[in-house]
Amino acid sequence: MNDHFADRMHDVPRSFIREILKVTLEPDIISFAGGLPNRAFFPIEPLRIAADKVFREKGGDCLQYSNSEGLVELRGYIARRYKQSQGITVAPEQILITNGSQQALDLLAKVLLNDGESVVMEEPGYLGAIQALSLYRPRFAPVAVHREGMDCAQLAEVVERNKPRLMYTVPNFQNPSGITYDADNRRAVAEIISQREVVLVEDDPYGDLRFSGSAVPSFYHLLPEQTVLLGSFSKTVVPGFRLGWIVAPVELHEKLLIAKQAADLHTCNFTQYVLLQFLTDNDLDHHIAAIVGAYGRQCRAMVAAIDRMFPAGVTCTRPDGGMFLWGTLPEGLRAMDLFERAVTRRVVFVPGEPFYTRPVSSATFRLNFSCVDEPVIEEGIGRLAEALKEMIEG
Repeated sequence: MNDHFADRMHDVPRSFIREILKVTLEPDIISFAGGLPNRAFFPIEPLRIAADKVFREKGGDCLQYSNSEGLVELRGYIARRYKQSQGITVAPEQILITNGSQQALDLLAKVLLNDGESVVMEEPGYLGAIQALSLYRPRFAPVAVHREGMDCAQLAEVVERNKPRLMYTVPNFQNPSGITYDADNRRAVAEIISQREVVLVEDDPYGDLRFSGSAVPSFYHLLPEQTVLLGSFSKTVVPGFRLGWIVAPVELHEKLLIAKQAADLHTCNFTQYVLLQFLTDNDLDHHIAAIVGAYGRQCRAMVAAIDRMFPAGVTCTRPDGGMFLWGTLPEGLRAMDLFERAVTRRVVFVPGEPFYTRPVSSATFRLNFSCVDEPVIEEGIGRLAEALKEMIEG
């Protein structure tokens, strides 16, 4: 049967996190693994009211086929929000509504990549992007990220050597590390990329989830002709609607639209109408403020518990927003070994291996703080600390 599968499927693994999430279904497991928003903040009643209003006012129209670009009113809302929150001017005609950012990545790869062409990827990088792009058989050119952003010396060398077509970044509260590219780093990255015909993809699902520090200007301010923006309502409203978007230059937008039409005709018309009604009738910033307040408390609780309980030599990032922090074990230890010990203590996280584009034996790991309250964080970090001490002491 293996001979019947397309070559592109041979080297694409199943999602490691989706496999871990099966373990988290057990009721006594404490999970720091998933990249899930906290369901306690899903606006269930406002969305129910919005859905009732859509059915009442739109009738059968909300259940009909629609255009491939997405509702023009929703695209107009997104364009206005870019202007108001970031000072970015984009036209609704540049925006394509997608089935989450994951489909946006698939469409970009489909349109821009031939087999064997080079893609610059953060290291560590978002495993969903690695999986989506891998289907199109690129040559990944990983570039390390650190506390200030991307390693620009390495980036310059990689760009010169590999002549990449695409560069993927999550510059705000990066998944998995939680770091944010600072302003100087973004300018340095933009200067390197401006000298090549590279499409810089700025994926920003977490940008609104800042609970400390100050916002940093988008790459779009620095490279408007080369930057593609990806956004999503999954982290700020609900993930189950699968509503995201691409902002792209006109020529690229046209090709993405053709690929979208071939893939699924259009994103669900009904959920677009319901989301638009919710956004019209409610203050999104007020809703986000509640999420940000909780995530900030949870992140601070996790960092404080780690500082108190983890053995010396284990380090973690200190994010200013988002949903993740990134840990590093002392030299010679493996996060997969820690994972195996942690499972026996009924606590799980994501070892670092799947966040790399090449096989590694990693001492790194990702912790999610968005779905666990402070008492659970305290208990779970305590269990991890016990596993760490056992592993370090042998």
